[in-house]
Amino acid sequence: MQTVRDPQVIAHFADDPTRVYQLLQWVPVLERLDAVHPVIIVTRDPATRDVVVERTTLPVHCAPGFNDLTQLYDDLQAAVVLYCNNSMLNFNSLIDGRMLHVHINHGESDKHSMVSNNAKAYDRVFVAGEAAVQRHRAALMELDEWRLVRVGRPQLDLRPAPLLPASERRTVLYAPTWEGDADYNCYTSVDVFGPEIVREVLSVPDVRLVYKPHPKVTTSQVPAVREGHQAILDLVERAAEAEPDAGHAAIWQGDILAVFPGCDAMITDVSSVGLDWLYLMTDKPILITDRHHDAERLRQEVPVSRCADVVDADVLAHLGDLLAARLAHDEHRMARAAMRHHYFDDNGVGDSTVRFVEAVGELVELRNRLQGASPAAGFVESA
Repeated sequence: MQTVRDPQVIAHFADDPTRVYQLLQWVPVLERLDAVHPVIIVTRDPATRDVVVERTTLPVHCAPGFNDLTQLYDDLQAAVVLYCNNSMLNFNSLIDGRMLHVHINHGESDKHSMVSNNAKAYDRVFVAGEAAVQRHRAALMELDEWRLVRVGRPQLDLRPAPLLPASERRTVLYAPTWEGDADYNCYTSVDVFGPEIVREVLSVPDVRLVYKPHPKVTTSQVPAVREGHQAILDLVERAAEAEPDAGHAAIWQGDILAVFPGCDAMITDVSSVGLDWLYLMTDKPILITDRHHDAERLRQEVPVSRCADVVDADVLAHLGDLLAARLAHDEHRMARAAMRHHYFDDNGVGDSTVRFVEAVGELVELRNRLQGASPAAGFVESA
């Protein structure tokens, strides 16, 4: 059994294992933070705790109920709590006034779900850069912008071992997102374009196709998404059988950042994956799908689309030709370099982790000063 120690930082995660990928992508960063400011992970679901324990050496504790959580927080007496999503159970934790509460999110994207009034519940909201600041400014009324702290994207400082074998073929990655939890937040192409995208990619000579869907695509309960996903798998399997040396593959498990190396272009949806590619693979083409067939909306709400080729219902029929042309002549390369600055400021690889650790450290010090000035701070009893 893991020993409770004196942490300075708690990473609170309330959801079940179907969403644990949101936390797991932060684990290596939290482990680096732990070297400077001791970290403990607190889960609210026992099954999630079991998954996380297998993925980290950090102490992991489970506090299923509110009383369990309050007792654990009494024992730990940490300074800062980090949240990588907006679970409703976060409010069980936010009620504790003895710590500073920081939302760190689980990615950087232009999805509507990236911004909500939930941001106002936290003492600070860590964001990637200028695009995120503008996103919050446009979506929220009466937001204290000083609460937004630019730290970049620390997960992108990591260098996981590459998953793809080397290939002499040009590799095109198709990495769609899931359907979201509401219509307004649905950006997936799997159900509307997925199989045809795969057929078009496979029509391009001398190309290796790699299919890497969002983890929740593989467990979707939406019939059209399930059918699209299965159709894609069937296409990839048949292509691999027809061309055994081509290397066509569907990759379900593992970090998508480990799939990027060796890829020459990516087709994706509106999601964090596209911006991760923009940051890490700035010199490689990106194509973004638009299931809503609304070019002006996409341009306004998804700035990265301005330096990408957009795949909608009109483009789909000649996607193979477009992709071949882009692999031969990457006309958006300079625009992507400028757009990378818009999303991630001037951060180079490695800078975001430094900024993240420093920002957390400043909040630890601030909390300790505030706690010393107000020793009576604590839980606020609900009415």
